Amino acid sequence: MPYVPTCPEQEPLRAELERSRGPLLVEFGASWCPYCQAIQPVLERLFVEHPQVEHLKIADGKGRRLGRSFGVKLWPNLVFLLDGQVRAQLARPTDAEITSAFQALAAAAAGPPLGVHPRRPA
Repeated sequence: MPYVPTCPEQEPLRAELERSRGPLLVEFGASWCPYCQAIQPVLERLFVEHPQVEHLKIADGKGRRLGRSFGVKLWPNLVFLLDGQVRAQLARPTDAEITSAFQALAAAAAGPPLGVHPRRPA
């Protein structure tokens, strides 16, 4: 799923996100937030580079349960999930922090390099 510039009418439940499969970036923020606006070009570029990562943009605010369940206090707040598990969470991140977390998520989703097999406990 490519970069999604808009928020869904109704935010999903936390349990729905925990059942998700594959890499997912959940972006919490507000359309009027200048920090949120500033990271959009970086996100757009990263979603083009890593089309396997899905994007869910959530309009956050007072009394919004999903944001509170992730402890969101500053915007933008980016939650990187892999198979429903939080791999990283960034509050008001720099472009470099976003890029690093995005690349780590995409790499984790891809699994080990070809020919490399994870060790099994003896």
